[in-house]
Amino acid sequence: AAGPRRGAGAAPPPGRAPCLAARAHLRPVPVAVGSVLSSYGWYILLAAVAVYVLVQKVSRSLAARPSGRPGAAEAAEEPDVVVRRQEALAAARLRMQEELNAQAERYKEKQRQLEEEKRRQKIAMWESMQEGKSYKGNLKLNQQEVEPGASASAVPKSKPNKKPLRGGGYNPLSGEGGGTCSWRPGRRGPSAGG
Repeated sequence: AAGPRRGAGAAPPPGRAPCLAARAHLRPVPVAVGSVLSSYGWYILLAAVAVYVLVQKVSRSLAARPSGRPGAAEAAEEPDVVVRRQEALAAARLRMQEELNAQAERYKEKQRQLEEEKRRQKIAMWESMQEGKSYKGNLKLNQQEVEPGASASAVPKSKPNKKPLRGGGYNPLSGEGGGTCSWRPGRRGPSAGG
């Protein structure tokens, strides 16, 4: 009779059996495009916009760069320019350092003078204390001696004679110019009444 029929229970020929079994396992699962877009549509849209913006920025940055390499003349001038700039920078740094050193020396000299003046004042104070005099009065005299030497062009101003606004016998409590009546407030303390 005819050869065996392939049916539901029939086995594939011996040479093709492993190949068909492998294809059965690799067969993709059908997924509707609509379900993918409904689940991940916004993410896909945002990723596409981000890629577009990134491509635009990269293209602009590449367009902004100078095209080509500098010529031989520019390459020859560039080291000279760099050397001149470095020399100018080194000279400016040297000038600034010299100015800073000079300022430091002036500051140290001023500090030495101040320390010397303090030492003299302490010696003068000690000597005046040994003699039994007030050292504050001596310091004021020393400062007054230093001030005219420092500002010789300053002219001392004389104070005009000031008259008192009221007479010597004025008493605001009595209301008179100089009466003998005097008023004293009562003794403060806890009140006696209740």
